[in-house]
Amino acid sequence: MSGFVISPGALRQAGRAASRKVAGAHTWLDWLSQALRAITTRRYLAEMDDRMLRDIGITRMEASQEANRAPWDFGPRPM
Repeated sequence: MSGFVISPGALRQAGRAASRKVAGAHTWLDWLSQALRAITTRRYLAEMDDRMLRDIGITRMEASQEANRAPWDFGPRPM
């Protein structure tokens, strides 16, 4: 596991700042914020137990596939 940690509060603040910008005006900072959010949420997903995964309606295999995606891969998973 990496030693780099970012708090959920910092991610929310970055998300709010990005949402205040004009639609379509994306910067590298917006991209970085989205990549960090993907890393964090995918790490949380990988740490969930089977009961938690059932609660959100996904299988262990689906969770593993999502958790192993590249941080810059933001789009929906191909079926």
